[in-house]
Amino acid sequence: MSDSSPMLTQTHPAAPAYRIDGTDLRRRLTEAYEDSSGDTLDLRRRAVTILKDALDKGRASLLERVDDQKGGYATARALAGVTDEVVSALWDFTLTHVYRARNPTEGERLALLAVGGYGRGELAPYSDLDLLFLRAWKETSHSESVIEFILYTLWDLGLKVGHSSRTVDETLKYVRSDHTIMTAVLEHRLIAGDAELAQNLEDRLTHDGLKSHAFDFVASKLEERDQRHVKTGTTRFVVEPNVKEGKGGLRDLHTLYWIAKFLAGGAGKDAEVLDLILTDKERRIFMRAFDFLWKVRIIMHTAAGRGEERLTFDLQPEVARRMGFIDREGEPNVERFMRRYFVVAKEVGALTRTFCTKLETQQAKPLARLSSLIQSGIMNLTRADHPGFIVTNGRLSVNSPDIFQKSPVAMFMLFKMADRLELDLHPDAFTAIARNLDLVTPSLRRNPEAARLFLDLLVRGKDPYKTLSMMSETGLLGRYIPEFGRIVAQTQFNMYHAYTVDEHTLRAIDIIHGIDTGAYKEDHPLSSVIMPQVTDKESLYLAMLLHDTGKGNELGQEVGGEIAARKACERLGIEDWKIDQVAWLVRHHLVLSDYAQKRDVSDPETVAAFAHIVETPERLRLLLILTVADIRAVGPGVWNAWKGQLMRDLFDATESAFRGGRGPDAVASVREDLQQRAHARRIQLSENDADMAAWLETMDESYLFSFSPEDIKNHAVLVRKANGAPAVALRIDTVRNATAFSISAEDRTGLFADLARCFANLGGNVVGAQVFTSATGQALDVFYVQDSTGKPFAHDDLPRQKHAQTALEAAANGRLPEALTWKSPFAARTAAFAIAPTVVFDDDSNANVTIIEVSGRDRPGLLADIVEVMAKQHVDIASAHIDCYGERAVDAFYVADHYRKAQLAGGLKQTLKKQLLAVLDKPAQPPKRNLARAKASLAR
Repeated sequence: MSDSSPMLTQTHPAAPAYRIDGTDLRRRLTEAYEDSSGDTLDLRRRAVTILKDALDKGRASLLERVDDQKGGYATARALAGVTDEVVSALWDFTLTHVYRARNPTEGERLALLAVGGYGRGELAPYSDLDLLFLRAWKETSHSESVIEFILYTLWDLGLKVGHSSRTVDETLKYVRSDHTIMTAVLEHRLIAGDAELAQNLEDRLTHDGLKSHAFDFVASKLEERDQRHVKTGTTRFVVEPNVKEGKGGLRDLHTLYWIAKFLAGGAGKDAEVLDLILTDKERRIFMRAFDFLWKVRIIMHTAAGRGEERLTFDLQPEVARRMGFIDREGEPNVERFMRRYFVVAKEVGALTRTFCTKLETQQAKPLARLSSLIQSGIMNLTRADHPGFIVTNGRLSVNSPDIFQKSPVAMFMLFKMADRLELDLHPDAFTAIARNLDLVTPSLRRNPEAARLFLDLLVRGKDPYKTLSMMSETGLLGRYIPEFGRIVAQTQFNMYHAYTVDEHTLRAIDIIHGIDTGAYKEDHPLSSVIMPQVTDKESLYLAMLLHDTGKGNELGQEVGGEIAARKACERLGIEDWKIDQVAWLVRHHLVLSDYAQKRDVSDPETVAAFAHIVETPERLRLLLILTVADIRAVGPGVWNAWKGQLMRDLFDATESAFRGGRGPDAVASVREDLQQRAHARRIQLSENDADMAAWLETMDESYLFSFSPEDIKNHAVLVRKANGAPAVALRIDTVRNATAFSISAEDRTGLFADLARCFANLGGNVVGAQVFTSATGQALDVFYVQDSTGKPFAHDDLPRQKHAQTALEAAANGRLPEALTWKSPFAARTAAFAIAPTVVFDDDSNANVTIIEVSGRDRPGLLADIVEVMAKQHVDIASAHIDCYGERAVDAFYVADHYRKAQLAGGLKQTLKKQLLAVLDKPAQPPKRNLARAKASLAR
């Protein structure tokens, strides 16, 4: 097979100039042989020294210049070329000086072929070398010795080698039975050895191995692609994408090439392969994406110093810088780079869609099973629907490319029809829309019929996520709603959000649709209780579509989003009162989660303040659904029952406040309601238990609403058992995915700080804490703790649990255990983020305490450091609300001056702020990644 690649026929930047002098390299190897003792081990040692010097210099030269090369593909080809020189020189050295066969017998004929990615002539710095030792006959002692010497030498060079040794017949046998081997051999390339033997394989492969297996091979590759996408993420818009294996990555382009090459007969047609399936424009897109992704991958490898294929947060800033992206118009370079990455991934998806359709046309891919409606293959839709649409091969298409020129509104009709018939769009329809986006003019954006069709899809569609995603892929959604268009492929450089902003938004709409249709009735009573009471679903869906359009706005996300929402709704012809509703929801879409997770929801002032913002029960219901969907769509594992319970508590309390009135006496009304509910719970828990009744009388009302009846009973048992001495109990809390430690001890200044420090010293990560003190001075502190992997602390280690209990009892008496040396596994990743620490004081929300909200980079021991500062300044903590948003910790504390038993004075606030900022602003330890490290790693 030719050693050229079809991609090489494209215009691309020239490969870097460095090239190993093969003649000089062989001369040096010959001199080494002449100076050696002739011992095989000595020969290998001398060869490794010479070859490693050449390989290291060649690679280093390429990697030093990769930032200057506009094309990553050229560098990948050059890296393969440098490796070729080394491998072929080793082959010649082995066959000339180590195991020479002057007149090789038939059994000693041998060829060395590169297969797989190396066979394509592409290598990343840490790619495996896939080699095929092709024999003419069964393995002989000579061929076995040659192969062993070459492999051991390559391994000593620090290369990762995948290899096989087969005859032509054996290779064809494996090719027929294993499509993975077929794929690798499809890209074989002779490096050294018997050319006639390699040609025999190529001829046999072309005429015997490929022709009769096209159908199975294509189906296998597409199935393999689908399985790979499931493994790496079914969307291409994950914010830490796998550049090689992920959706929209290099492997998707390789899959297209493999299938095209297979269908072209495999051999002798490299320059024509892509021409058979792609237009000139599509081929240019293919090459541009291929080039971009290769450069990203090569820089990732050199930056990480290993074969890293996932574009993680800690790599993204360096890759962005080395790719030449700069900050512009308030958008950081890393976010601009990632936006470009996702645009490329989207283009790869469009190429895949077009390619698969052409395969269907050629009947190379088995057609999907069609519904009874469209089993005929092609169906003209009735004039009542739209005369320009047809269903072909199970997809909705258009019978003329100029249909939208005649009626631009037909673009929306097409998506409405696709949703009604539950069909994908045919790539011809995708192309027709993409080519007519200039028809989306201001007049079309204000067209009542277009608005009606769009809102019908959004609010009443069968599958709004699927339909809106297709609409976004064509570019129509972003063009029609330009506010949404500004967040397409936009990334948020943080560890909290798992998807791009537009993908997050569409997933959130999908969750609202699921709530609307009952999909989440087991998780939350939204479907059965709250959603049926909503009278204005249109505002809900519109608010969700537009809730993040203010991201990156100079006025801030909430204000910028409100302005964008008003503009979009006004163009859609929405009534004024509904525009106000949507704008309010967008402006306040973070309020419910902030109050629920950062404030004490059992505090009447908190509930009254929240009710004052919300104003009406309808807004309360809309905001709850919007908030739940927003959090659920952030990423896997972000939503949990704990958050759900906090929001239910705030919702219930606020709903009760609405029933009691929201005038000047709102706080009193809420307090009265809470007192009544607390009294009822006290009676329920204390029935026939005088000790329980006496203990509950000493506890604040907020305590009664913070725990389940079972938890409260367990706390009472713990307190009675302790009898004034420190006591600790623990249980695995599956709701919070943490170990819940309940500590009863005599209250004192610094108690909470000592307990927090104890957990830090034990290697625990506190993810939540609640602080209560009885009227008799007995403290009950509850901590929710995880280990460094995010699992409940010591969940499967009973001795460690016992040790923790003993250590906490000692800490309650002021004796801290020795600190463990441990490091968060996320430390390197969090170091990539620039996080400005903040300290905010709030005296308005509660007349008796000051609320301190602190925010900064999360790290082991952060909570302990924070509360120690407060303890040293004699600040009492009434309650603590611990939360984490990816790399950022956001904690809120209800505190009072220990001596004055009142809110903090101005001087104390200034002192606290200075000391807290110093604690929050401890520098992170950035990962030490640079070219020197890459060179050293490559040289090993």
